[in-house]
Amino acid sequence: MQLDGHADGPAVDRLLLLLPDQLHASYLESAGLDRDADLVAQMELAGDFERVPSHQQRTALFLAAMRHFALELESDGWRGLYVPLDDPENDGDLGGQLERVWRAVRPARLVVFRPGDFVTLEAVEAATRELGIDLELLEDPHFLVEPEAFAEWAEGRKSLVMEHFYRRSRRRLGVLMTDDDKPVGGSWNYDQENRERLDEEAPERPPRFRCEPDELTREVLALVEERFADAPGRLESFAWPVTRERALAALDDFVVNRLPWFGAYQDAMKTGEPWLFHSLLSPALNLKLLDPRECVERAEAAYEDGEAPLNAVEGFVRQLIGWREFIRGVYWLEGPSYAEGNHLEATGDLPEPYWSGESDMTCLAESVGQVLEHGYGHHIQRLMVTGNLALVAGVEPRQVNDWYLGMYVDAMDWVTLPNTQGMTLYADGGVVGSKPYAASGRYIERMSDYCASCPFEPGERTGERACPITVFYWDFLDRRRERLEAVPRMGLALKNLDRLDDAELEEVRRRAGELRRELGIEPRAE
Repeated sequence: MQLDGHADGPAVDRLLLLLPDQLHASYLESAGLDRDADLVAQMELAGDFERVPSHQQRTALFLAAMRHFALELESDGWRGLYVPLDDPENDGDLGGQLERVWRAVRPARLVVFRPGDFVTLEAVEAATRELGIDLELLEDPHFLVEPEAFAEWAEGRKSLVMEHFYRRSRRRLGVLMTDDDKPVGGSWNYDQENRERLDEEAPERPPRFRCEPDELTREVLALVEERFADAPGRLESFAWPVTRERALAALDDFVVNRLPWFGAYQDAMKTGEPWLFHSLLSPALNLKLLDPRECVERAEAAYEDGEAPLNAVEGFVRQLIGWREFIRGVYWLEGPSYAEGNHLEATGDLPEPYWSGESDMTCLAESVGQVLEHGYGHHIQRLMVTGNLALVAGVEPRQVNDWYLGMYVDAMDWVTLPNTQGMTLYADGGVVGSKPYAASGRYIERMSDYCASCPFEPGERTGERACPITVFYWDFLDRRRERLEAVPRMGLALKNLDRLDDAELEEVRRRAGELRRELGIEPRAE
């Protein structure tokens, strides 16, 4: 499987370059590959894990999954060519390694499926131009909506509303629909039923579905520990699926043990419990070990068989065929310049606790601590704790984007950039979200038990016990008032701001500045 072993092999017609997140047999089928005439190439590139600081578990997940998939292809009779990370001639650069591969096998054409990020696409296109290679760029069969189709849907719309896109997708795919084209149950979504707080009456949470590392994965963990010793995060708890077989087992476990309660408690947070009822399937989905179609089918079947309620199944389905596809559509629609947006002119530095997990704020310590330990956090922790703090404190979007891309095991640029830039930070000025998702500590108190063990009081905005998130929230409304007045859904929040007298508002400003200095956020310019 090594590069040198194929330099003098049989003639190659088409060379399929499988990227690190394209680990499913459907890619070979969609490309129409011939076992005798074509070749599959995979490359481990250090640059993929050094572009931004990448969590050690994220790096290990990619490498272990790639190596297992390469072995599966080989056992299935495909001719493969693999460039490992520790190849002495592997400089970590896609262009350089593509040239090595190309010169070794001299194929007639290069086949590549649309990558998950602009950087890789541009690197492939640049390398093929320089080498004079015929490039066959194909659309990714994993996704349900191609970028061109999303652009057609978006054309002429005043705003891109995910709910409208989701309903269209439900109808087109026939998911949770009746014979007369109505949503099953009479409603399109059940968000109002999906905001339960975990209390003593909540069902017991099942243990995490663990995939214990096999010998090959343990070799990868050792390699990452040595090669990326200074990278953030810890490896000890690594137990993610790295093969399709184990990913399917994880899907089974979710449908049976978590899906029935996923809906009601999907927004809840609890101290010391990172997994709750969440699927933990996004890493396998984003590596393409799982197909979203099969996940939707399993969830629908669970509802039809009476094994999971509609609010849970609909909430899960919406994440797959609604939000996930919508976010990817926005990514390709907006283009590379999307990453440069900074609508709210935030210039602060990312606080040090995002790297250490050490904070007096229980919500931040819990949310970041589990990211360091597991490379994981669920969507409300990402949006309403780490994201909300960055938003209201005024952290520069690029720094926040890089942190989200590197620190979560399921992170791909097409996922994290629109979610962070748009939904979390409102840095795109409203392309993704209809308002900044800014909130005080009261929201965290309502959806978690974090505040019960925290020295700060979520309802106070002044004084030493005032919750930093609450302080920053009111300061955010004040500092960015001019921009926020143009956002209709922020009207009520600004009316509440007007109720603060001058002395209290001045104290909020003073305390916010003090907290910025303490956390190392202090903006470079305002």
